[in-house]
Amino acid sequence: MVSLPVLRVYPRSDPRIKQRETSTRLRYNESLIPIVRIEYTEDILLELTFLGTSASAPSVHRGLSAQVVSYRAQRFLIDCGEGTQRQILRSGMGFRRLNRILITHGHLDHILGLAGLLSTFSRWEAIDRLEIWAGEWAMERIHDLLYGVVLRGARPPLDLNLRILEPGLIIEESGLQVSAFPVSHRGPGCFGFVFEEDSHRPFLVEQAEAMNVPSGPLRAELVAGKPITLPDGNVINPEDVLGPPRRGARLIHVGDCGSTKGLRKAALGADALVIEATYLASEPDLAKKFGNLSAVQAAEFAQRVAGRHLSLTHIPRRYRET
Repeated sequence: MVSLPVLRVYPRSDPRIKQRETSTRLRYNESLIPIVRIEYTEDILLELTFLGTSASAPSVHRGLSAQVVSYRAQRFLIDCGEGTQRQILRSGMGFRRLNRILITHGHLDHILGLAGLLSTFSRWEAIDRLEIWAGEWAMERIHDLLYGVVLRGARPPLDLNLRILEPGLIIEESGLQVSAFPVSHRGPGCFGFVFEEDSHRPFLVEQAEAMNVPSGPLRAELVAGKPITLPDGNVINPEDVLGPPRRGARLIHVGDCGSTKGLRKAALGADALVIEATYLASEPDLAKKFGNLSAVQAAEFAQRVAGRHLSLTHIPRRYRET
């Protein structure tokens, strides 16, 4: 098992973040250190693992586009380029609960891995339901790939749901909202994604201890907004041990993108912004021709939306690690 780049996301001014934050420079080799690492006082809630960060074609060290967003028991695979299942194995996370796939667009370097993944799920993995979300044009290619090449007339061995993406909320479950927004790239039906933790009232541990509230189920009742009665007869209300509401963490993921125009509203105030950077500032003609961004454009956009952390991905193999 190797260490793949991981981005851990918390909201601004969250007390779970220690005073000292450390960052590392971008490293192209996925077997090396994370792109961004923050030290926390509690377990991570929202986490993004970079399985593949290469553009168009894989390199010796980097696979094609694929990232996994994890939130508590939920997991979402964003894009599934060639070789994704091998990267999943290398990361050590395995295939468990990996039953939701979000596709940014239908270019082959973002979808070819779906064929191998479905084949693996069909034979060995204990997954009985698979959802794939994509724009209409991308879904046509995915349907042809899965039903025309992998299955070839056979019935899917699991509950396979192909869902057409539309802008707006697509999933709301267990304290997390996932939304899609349109992105400008080559071809129709390209999307970015917002992962946003619900706002919550933090549990004030010191206050609870001062009121003799024991650890365990009684504290869980208070967090759920229910009053409790202690063994000595004292009644404790949630307002006694819960702090003021805090907004949750907000992760914005943008796939291939030819222009950031129209993306400001979706990305504004992101705790973490993941966006492509296919070209250098010295290559504006190539960026315009192929509908991609330069690293400078991505950084300038992050500044405009006041993003707290910026991660650049979709790096061509012609750029070597320095």
